[in-house]
Amino acid sequence: GQAGVLEEGEVEQLVAALEQLGTELRDDPTPLSQSAAEDIHGFVEHALQARLGDLARKLHTGRSRNDQVATDLKLHLRGQAAELCAGTRELMSALVDLAHDTADLALPGHTHLQRAQAVTAGHHALAYVEMLCRDVSRLEAAQVRSDTCPLGAAALGGTAWPVDREALAADLGFGAGPTRNSMDAVSDRDHATEVIFACSLLMVHLSRLAEDWIFYCSQEAGYLRLGDEVSTGSSLMPQKRNPDALELVRGKCARVQGDLTTILTLQKGLPLTYDKDLQEDKECLFDALDTTRACLQVTTTVVRSARYDAERCRAACAGGFMEATDLADLLVQAGLPFRDAHGRVGAAVRAAESKGVCLADLDASDREQHLPELAGVDLASVLSVEACLDRHDCLGGTAPHQVQAQARAWKERLQA
Repeated sequence: GQAGVLEEGEVEQLVAALEQLGTELRDDPTPLSQSAAEDIHGFVEHALQARLGDLARKLHTGRSRNDQVATDLKLHLRGQAAELCAGTRELMSALVDLAHDTADLALPGHTHLQRAQAVTAGHHALAYVEMLCRDVSRLEAAQVRSDTCPLGAAALGGTAWPVDREALAADLGFGAGPTRNSMDAVSDRDHATEVIFACSLLMVHLSRLAEDWIFYCSQEAGYLRLGDEVSTGSSLMPQKRNPDALELVRGKCARVQGDLTTILTLQKGLPLTYDKDLQEDKECLFDALDTTRACLQVTTTVVRSARYDAERCRAACAGGFMEATDLADLLVQAGLPFRDAHGRVGAAVRAAESKGVCLADLDASDREQHLPELAGVDLASVLSVEACLDRHDCLGGTAPHQVQAQARAWKERLQA
């Protein structure tokens, strides 16, 4: 109407008919799947024509399916990205609650899948909160970059009618205004690709958490037990308690990574502007969105159901000489260069291994040979799991009060 294509009365009739059609389809979308129309645009035009006659044939003036699809896709992604961010924050909240409850629960930390140093279960949970926070920021940043409106680009050269594209973009909620090049506008799928990438990396983080916890739930580790709602038995072996929910999340990661490969490969050889190949973007995009959303919900349920076995975790921290680095630090405090202290403790570990004792229980001769600077020090006290945890008292460290502080800060941040 503003562009002079329609008279005021025609605008009113079309708007009323479109709103009525939208209400009907929200209540019952069956006519969409039953229609013989080529696409949604054809369906709308035919439906309006049945109600308004030839007036409906004016609706498409100056527009193209190309700029309509590009606009619809951005509007759809705006809502989908917001849902994914909300689901990710729900999972973060569950992990923060777990971190708060286990801030002082000793847990073996690993490098190379070997026991390395004691950490706390809360510190481990907050590591994934940090990852998920970055995932939210990626989704939000992708929306900022796609916050331009393609409508008015028409097929590829821009509309021939005096449409106020700035006003149109504002009406549709695009904060950065209209797109600035009509050829790019109808062929751009960066926004879909970025969202799938964000989903892929988010799924990698969920898969890593699943891998950690699948091991934690094993009989070999026994650190963690999941609720019945996310575990299953075996069809043959009555004693089995399988972490199936986590295994499915780990497996779904591959699927979303495949969606990313699909959309990247789809675009790599496309000439400007629109090509029918771009219809294939929807299948991988919708799959990535649906799969990621479902996995966030499942993982949140898993986290809410999880319970650590405190005694098993603490016992695991008592083996494997995980206090060795702390012992080297004590030698440094006594005046040795770290590299010398490192060598001394390595020799002390070998001596303890040969005698089947821990470092705190080395006999007098071994202590005199390897640790003379610590004569008179109560090794059992300074090398206890609690003492080792407390010693890592830096910002971002695993000292329990640092973990509690981080958990409180995350609670406040998520509530805000």
